[in-house]
Amino acid sequence: MKNIQSRMFRLTVISVFIVTLLFSITACHAQSTPGRALLALSKANHTLAIVDPATLNILARIPVGEDPHEVVASTDGKTAYVCIYGGGSLHEINIIDLVAQKPLTNIDTRPLFGPHDITFINGKAWFTAEGSKAVGRYDPATGKLDWSMGTGQDRTHMLHVTADGKIIYTTNVSSGTVSILSDTLVAPPFPGAKPHEDWMQTVIHTARGSEGFDVSPDGHELWTASSEDGSITIIDLAAKRQSAKVDAKVNGANRLKFTPDGKMVFISSLQSGELTIYDVATRKEVKRLKLGKGAAGILMDPVGTRAFVACSADNYIAIIDLKTLEVTSHLDVGGVPDGLAWSVQQ
Repeated sequence: MKNIQSRMFRLTVISVFIVTLLFSITACHAQSTPGRALLALSKANHTLAIVDPATLNILARIPVGEDPHEVVASTDGKTAYVCIYGGGSLHEINIIDLVAQKPLTNIDTRPLFGPHDITFINGKAWFTAEGSKAVGRYDPATGKLDWSMGTGQDRTHMLHVTADGKIIYTTNVSSGTVSILSDTLVAPPFPGAKPHEDWMQTVIHTARGSEGFDVSPDGHELWTASSEDGSITIIDLAAKRQSAKVDAKVNGANRLKFTPDGKMVFISSLQSGELTIYDVATRKEVKRLKLGKGAAGILMDPVGTRAFVACSADNYIAIIDLKTLEVTSHLDVGGVPDGLAWSVQQ
């Protein structure tokens, strides 16, 4: 009997030791989200990868919906919002806890369909709803959609919202236009009435297939590239009119981004896999890099003087040095990478 009790005691001690060891190993390998993290979507794997930008190690992969396209982090860097697009047919935005590294809840965007691009301004998530030809806004404080506006344009796709939340820019791919939506104080229609707030739209023609765009760091110009004719359209934002068109030969253009200093523009091509770099002042081509078979999402890194370009057809992200304009490495976050964003915890 004593021998049996002794053996049972030893087995208990060994079991406790093994459990403690496994817990310690798990704890050692658990990696928290850093204060500044790279967020990257995989369309094929249906995941959001959290990446340490210093080491390029993938810290976590969090499941998201079936067709994730764009992602943004909240101002405090603790929450991510992922648009589930479905070619304009779906109606879901996933909310992700970046601290606990787990899904939270899903926003049903109906009656707005096809959420595609998304940004976070003034405590709210603003998004395009391509299937509904509209722009919408979600308020995390109330858990509800609190505003929307139709554009009347086809494939309202990418967007930029000014820091004060008063102006929205969006490209309408199939219409070949850019919409400028302005929050305006309208004069009363009759004496004694008070002025009221209204949103006004200005539509500027560009070229069919104008999709990727960016606003210059100084806020003076908007550049957009056409996937169909390969041109770049430049818009004077103060005048709200087209100021120039460049025959850039960037056919298949998917995304366009200014470098943090505003001196160069990067344009990715999903058709050719090239990254075309333009000088903003001269409006001349500086360089073309062959990144792979198809290049899509672009994210600038103002801290590390790098650019991250999602090569969707190649299943990797290419990293480009902004000083040498050369590819320095590749990052695997899963199949068909696309949407990229930064989260900075405050």
